[in-house]
Amino acid sequence: MNLAKYIDHTILKPDTIKEDVIRVCSEAKEYGFFSVCVNPHYVSLVKKELEGSDVKVCSVIGFPLGASVPETKAYETRKAIADGANEIDMVINVSALKNKEYDLVLNDIKAVVEALEGKAILKVIIETCLLTEEEKVKACELSVEAGAHFVKTSTGFSTGGATAEDISLMRKTVGPDLGVKASGGVRDRETALKMIEAGATRIGASSSIAIVKGEEGSSDY
Repeated sequence: MNLAKYIDHTILKPDTIKEDVIRVCSEAKEYGFFSVCVNPHYVSLVKKELEGSDVKVCSVIGFPLGASVPETKAYETRKAIADGANEIDMVINVSALKNKEYDLVLNDIKAVVEALEGKAILKVIIETCLLTEEEKVKACELSVEAGAHFVKTSTGFSTGGATAEDISLMRKTVGPDLGVKASGGVRDRETALKMIEAGATRIGASSSIAIVKGEEGSSDY
């Protein structure tokens, strides 16, 4: 198994500086990670640094709370794609989901899907640590209905990260064709392999090198 190709090499901390992003891009090219995932501010830099490689450019939208309005998320998405993003990881409106405002959640995701204009893939971050099992299932169902390409466990900035149990539930809910991304707390090879065994097709991590080397990683993002 080429574990590197499962990994979105991620750097999302608010105090990230340009040199950090350039280093992460260099690592992604060296180890062959699937993508580099950054905040929108750094998309154009990542696009430039990854030029000539097959490493994709990934950006987060509505991050990390998901509480911005659909129009804002759609604008962020269009701008990120214009700057060079191939993949978009958006955070759902968690509050709306918990209020059972399902039409709002659906339309929030649809706004981003439409903003893609077929130029990028969408991963929907449902923030599993804040949801009941019923809410996790509903979030996945709404993501499928809206036309997303992946569901993703976590931002890595809330109260918990990915678990194999959540990955299994998400996989069961979305079926075999949608992607499932495990993100948050995946810091070593053993955990990454457990997530893949449970049904993950992508891993979000900042400890990506430790994962592929079989070492113990440090903090998220």
